[in-house]
Amino acid sequence: MEERESDRFLRLLMERGTDPEILESTVKAARTKSDLVAALPEEETRRHTRALIGGILAALENGGVPGDDVLKAAEGLGSDRARQGVPVAAFLDGFQAGRTHLVRLLIDEGRRLEVPDDLLLDGVTRIDEITTALVHRMVHAHRVAELDMARTTREGHAQMLRQLLHGEAVPVPAPLDPNLAYHCVVSDVSDPAVAGRLEGALTSSGPGLCGLVDGRLVALVTRLPRLGADVPLLVAAPAVPPSEIAPLYALGRRVLRAGERAGVKGLRSLADLALLTVTGEEPDLGGLLAARLLSGLSPDDAFHRELAETALVCLDHAGRIEPTAAALHVHGNTVKYRLRRLQELTGRPLAAPADGSAVAYSAHWWWALRHWLDGPS
Repeated sequence: MEERESDRFLRLLMERGTDPEILESTVKAARTKSDLVAALPEEETRRHTRALIGGILAALENGGVPGDDVLKAAEGLGSDRARQGVPVAAFLDGFQAGRTHLVRLLIDEGRRLEVPDDLLLDGVTRIDEITTALVHRMVHAHRVAELDMARTTREGHAQMLRQLLHGEAVPVPAPLDPNLAYHCVVSDVSDPAVAGRLEGALTSSGPGLCGLVDGRLVALVTRLPRLGADVPLLVAAPAVPPSEIAPLYALGRRVLRAGERAGVKGLRSLADLALLTVTGEEPDLGGLLAARLLSGLSPDDAFHRELAETALVCLDHAGRIEPTAAALHVHGNTVKYRLRRLQELTGRPLAAPADGSAVAYSAHWWWALRHWLDGPS
């Protein structure tokens, strides 16, 4: 008798599961529960619902084991929803709503036909086991599709960014807007983990595009963020349309090399490092200036290097004693003494003469001091 009742409930599932009204009401339940699923064409929901219901019925007839066809149908649903832009949580809401609706209908029909409660419970349990296996397949396929799309999209953006920065023709620089202006930010960061953290910081102030170009992180951003002084050197060009970025990228790489040689950190503009870049690319001229202005100093003498460092800091602080002393963590009289000793050893004052050559005079001293200090001690 028990076997006959079980068979009767199984036949009930088979008959009611193929009822067109059951299919339509299940589709409606799924679309009502999830707005993103409801935004899809109704036939799209119906197609997947029909395949999954058929798979569940086939699995029940097969002893509760889903066959390859139903598992593939579940994978297809997960993959399709990912490519349609429906998040995994949203499409699972729709699926579970459809499952709950179907089970409730079957239970109501079973009670109407006086099917024993233990057989109803057994049938619901078997359906749950099948749908759990289907959910696992759907979620896995959804994640695989998402990762594949993200990788494909990222690779496409990286290729477009590489072409744009190298001056190659890019008809449609999507996702960049050709009518907007972008700052080209270059770095020497090659570690993907560090690059990933910097990408988030660089795009925090506005839309942009980041990627590894020539092995190093490059970003195009509409607005420059505020970053701490502890980040690696990042050189930012003025904002220009995408079609004008290539020359600034090449210039940015030159400026980056000069800034790194000088130990500069943080986000800096091209203009901030202009003098450093130009002087760094003319080492012979720097050597001539150092020989002329600092001939009285010995690179092997630690005190002489201290004098040169003090003079360089003083120039960077417009010749003012107190800011220089604060930067060096010494007393103001110590700064004055060192500058006096420097003049005695070199025969030249650090202060520029009032004869109209102050800018060139100070720049030559700054150039000579940097070149001399960068040399071997």
